[in-house]
Amino acid sequence: MTEMPEAAQAPTGELGGLVAIVTGGASGIGAATAALLADRGASVAVLDVDPDAAEARHLALRCDVTDDASVRSAVTEVADRLGGIDIVVNNAGIGAQGTVEDNDDAEWQRVLDVNLLGVVRVSRAALPHLRRSRAAAIVNTCSIAATAGLPARALYGASKGAILSLTLAMAADHIREGIRVNCVNPGTADTPWIGRLLDRAADPAAERTALEARQPHGRLVAAGEVAAAVAYLASPSAGSTTGTSLAVDGGMQGLRLRPEG
Repeated sequence: MTEMPEAAQAPTGELGGLVAIVTGGASGIGAATAALLADRGASVAVLDVDPDAAEARHLALRCDVTDDASVRSAVTEVADRLGGIDIVVNNAGIGAQGTVEDNDDAEWQRVLDVNLLGVVRVSRAALPHLRRSRAAAIVNTCSIAATAGLPARALYGASKGAILSLTLAMAADHIREGIRVNCVNPGTADTPWIGRLLDRAADPAAERTALEARQPHGRLVAAGEVAAAVAYLASPSAGSTTGTSLAVDGGMQGLRLRPEG
């Protein structure tokens, strides 16, 4: 746990006066998102199983999204210490590889517990606070795996497909309470999880080239690019945007390019 720096207690900017929670906010896309929201004026709380890795300017709390008591305790502490909750970024997640044959029941339960039920637990705990906000927004981190069939991603794709459907259902349920719900769908992003995947590959350079080549713009998505999409969806400037999935994938979802040459 960290103390909020004095400078972060009176923020100014586009998100000035708003309080944001970012789960999984100590690394990768979550860290980039937490940093950008803070840069734009929000007071940011990072909920993570390893909060010590979070930036010092954030309120960093240890939280396990698979444990409802841990989630409720962390969300309550954020609201108490920062004066409410306006933005929830459900970013915590884990990866999985394999076809439908390759992962046993325990692995399915583990991944769904983090990726899907983690979103449920955090959103459920935050809703009473969001209802009191003047600019409430939930942004879920989904994936290109929810909208495109990727090889050896059956479990991961199922978890993210569920988040896409959950996002739409939540948007319908809470629009009349003034709570917007959207998601971002990153393509293959340059994150620590992808780094570990590449490290395990027989030929890391060739695997990276293959991952880059399947995205039309020819490279991995930067964490900061996903963070920018999250910040837009979280902002009051997007007040008429809800029930939307925003692809940040270099065109992977929608483009079908002809081969070069």
